[in-house]
Amino acid sequence: MVTLIVGSQWGDEGKGKIVDLLSAQNEIVARYQGGANAGHTIVIDGKKYILHLIPSGILNDGVKCVIGNGVVIDPIALTKEIEMLSQNGIDVKGRLFISHKAHLIMPYHKLLDQKHESSIAENAIGTTGRGIGPAYIDKAKRAGIRIVDLLDRQSFELKLRQNIDEYNKILTKVYDTDAFDPEQIVDTYLNFDKLIDPYITDTTSYLNNAISEGKNILIEGAQGALLDIDHGTYPYVTSSNPTSGGACTGLGIPPTAISKIIGITKAYCTRVGQGPFPSELFDEMGEYLRKQGDEFGSTTGRSRRCGWLDLVALKYSVMINGISEIALTKLDVLDELDEIKICNAYTVNGHQLKYFPVDLPTLNNIECEYITLKGWKRSLKGINNFNDLPNEVKDYFKIIEDFTGAKISIISLSPDRNDTIIR
Repeated sequence: MVTLIVGSQWGDEGKGKIVDLLSAQNEIVARYQGGANAGHTIVIDGKKYILHLIPSGILNDGVKCVIGNGVVIDPIALTKEIEMLSQNGIDVKGRLFISHKAHLIMPYHKLLDQKHESSIAENAIGTTGRGIGPAYIDKAKRAGIRIVDLLDRQSFELKLRQNIDEYNKILTKVYDTDAFDPEQIVDTYLNFDKLIDPYITDTTSYLNNAISEGKNILIEGAQGALLDIDHGTYPYVTSSNPTSGGACTGLGIPPTAISKIIGITKAYCTRVGQGPFPSELFDEMGEYLRKQGDEFGSTTGRSRRCGWLDLVALKYSVMINGISEIALTKLDVLDELDEIKICNAYTVNGHQLKYFPVDLPTLNNIECEYITLKGWKRSLKGINNFNDLPNEVKDYFKIIEDFTGAKISIISLSPDRNDTIIR
């Protein structure tokens, strides 16, 4: 059975914890897109782990983990992550498999990303500056360098020199920076190749063989569906496809192999960086959600924008991803509230919208309509059975389920792995 986990909002929904939790029931966990611009935070017995590239399933003994061809890999970030896990007694040898077709993030990608963002400060997208976008640009224009290219030093050097010649002109003449030295980069990346060589494999064949053998596989992405480059709030999106369709291209598996799609959904909404956010709160309540939910990025430390749960956006996400089940996270953040609001309709210039819009002028002029629910005003910590939840929580769930058509099957009551209700 193949289960796909997708973020159903603007990322930061708590995918790491849910993947870690469900990986205990699976033999393989595979990551299909994004790069080290995303961070998955998992808390086990009070100890926090932050992973950027390696799937969260690595924290479960015996689970094999795959980084697919759709991921862009930063060698520095990957080696640091492997070292961090090793220092915590988690051995990844024989358990981590990296696609030989995955593209590499180069030093010029990072610098170009940072310089471009700073040059358009007023209209910046709000990237993490980790070179993700430029790496995907090179991939799309067929100038990218893949892990498999490291096997042949001559062809690798030729590709690298061509790229550096081009980027050095841009960086020195447009951004007034020092030029890159090709020899230094060649040596650095060939040394990296030696370090990760034990992990490199044909992950497409590996996964398809596992599917044929009937193994349980969990698939995870990074970011969220509303940041999808095709279906998100463009241009304030990521550079890949976090939506469920991206799993097939990012791993090389057929759509028919996927059995179930679970959408990870925060009990309220957050967003990092720039871009439309219809239900955003600019008042004390927004600040309360930020502090109570510890809404600061695990990759950048940036504070997240906060707002009420947006059912219009969530229903759109359920539609484009084929989500049948919802894993609701951070419900405990709402424990002390007297009232809880949920956005259930959009209006623009007095006219109600029937669908989630994709154009910026409409998105930027949305007014949210809300329904107000009574809060449960008690801690949910320690509850491990759905039937024991307060009626106010069940009312909250019913509105979400009726509106989106997806069932809430997992309820997270804190960052800890064990503080979860499986319905």
